Order: sequence, then structure tokens, then C-alpha cells
Amino acid sequence: MTKLEQYYNKFHEEHRLETRHGLVEFNTSMKYIGQAIEMTSASRRDKSPDDNATFPGASAASPAPVKILDVGAGTGRYSVALSRKGYDVTAVELVKHNLEILRAKHENVKTWQGDARDLHFLDSDSFDVTLLFGPMYHLHGDENKLKALEEARRVTKSGGIILVAYVMNEYSIISYCFKEHKWAEVTAKNGLSQDFHINATEDDLYDYVRISDIDRLNAKAGLERIKIISADGAADFMRRELNEMSKEEFKAFCDFQLAICERQDLVGAGSHTVDILRVTK
Repeated sequence: MTKLEQYYNKFHEEHRLETRHGLVEFNTSMKYIGQAIEMTSASRRDKSPDDNATFPGASAASPAPVKILDVGAGTGRYSVALSRKGYDVTAVELVKHNLEILRAKHENVKTWQGDARDLHFLDSDSFDVTLLFGPMYHLHGDENKLKALEEARRVTKSGGIILVAYVMNEYSIISYCFKEHKWAEVTAKNGLSQDFHINATEDDLYDYVRISDIDRLNAKAGLERIKIISADGAADFMRRELNEMSKEEFKAFCDFQLAICERQDLVGAGSHTVDILRVTK
């Protein structure tokens, strides 16, 4: 059993996204998944100007519903939510334990066990929207990350959209090195560069990036950015404070996050970003 499997056999990812700090990330991400779906749907309607059907819920004579691929689906938090909205969802998950939980929900989601770097079991140009909400957290180095991006690009239709989530470097520096007082420990194993970029190794569960790292990967993969957002903003830094808020105050915080998540002076300061990319072939 790999270290990743051992981790997710114990870690309750679905619960994380149901906590208040997780809900901030989930709700923000769902908003932009919805925008991606609408963009691909609009593109399909433009190609068929006589078809005024909407998605989902199109009539029998209308084009098939938007097809969504969720790579690194975990226990299916996004897959299930999107399937319940009527979309055609396929989920790929590496960790068998997570996949068993997803399958036990008996939702209308097609499932595969597989690695983001090798999606040979999926046809090219098959999906309108592809999510990579997990693999980039654990893939180390440009080579592995590029394989995942290239496979996502291969299986996504031309004009389709890929949403890629990353864990950010500065969040880890602040929360782990300084807030948890691990700076000396990390420094002792040469875990930090002179400019405080984390030097993660294969023995580390997570790999961390900066916006400049993401830009470099996109250039190598030939992917065009639509926008990049901060999926959770300050939420991960404020777990206790979020739990202390009234429902009204928490709703206001969520509204605040949605209002600022595209601000480029703040993207990269939170724990997660979502890079939204257009596929051109």
C-alpha cells in the first residue's frame, strides 16, 4: 500500500468539504464549474444554431448532456453533486478505499480506478469539462504534473475546459512552518529554498506550487488560461473563527469570498487555487 493510500484510508476527504472551511472551497469551485459548463454549452449551441435546448434536461432530439470527467474524484463530492444536476459524469480515482465509498452511494456516476497520468481507458476528445481536483496535490515535479495535464487535454474536446486545483506554497509556509513551528525541522532537511519555496520530495505527501510554477506548466502543456481563482481565500487560516460564526455571518463570509476570489493580488495567498483552462487542438 502506498503512502497516499494509507493517508486516504484514514483521512475523511468528504468530511473536509462539509466543514465550514471546506464548504467555502466547495461552493466557490462549484460556481466556476457551473460557469465552465455554461461556456461549453454555449459553444455547442453556437455550433447548432437551430437547437435552442438547454443543458441538462434537453429533449430526446437535443444533443447529449454535457459530459464531465472528475479525475482524482475522491469519495465523489463533486461527481455526485454534478450527477444530481443531470450531467453525464465519469469519475476516476486512484485510491481503492475512496472509490468504494463513491460506488457505495449508488449514484449515476461511471467510475474507474486509475492514475491521472495514464487515462488510456478513456477515449480522446470525449469530455466537455474535466476536473483535476486532487492529483496535482500529490504529483511531484513538472514531469508528473505535465503527464496529468496532457492526459486531461487529450480526453477533453477541443473548446472544452479543464479546471485544475493546486495547493499553494505560501499557505504551507505560513500554516506549517510558522504556525505549527516546524520551520527548524523543515530547514534541517533542506526543505526550503532561499526564497522559501518548499522543496518537496517523493517522501512528502504533498507538493506545493506558486503561480509562476503553474504558468510554467501551462506553457509546456500548451493550455490557455481563461482565469485563475483562489478557491478558499482565507478560509483555511480561519477554521476556528468560521466555526464560531453565526449562520448569517458565515453566509456573509462566503459572499465575501465569492466577491474577491478572482482578485489577482490575492490568488495564491490561500491554500488552494483553481486554474481554469481552455483546450485548443
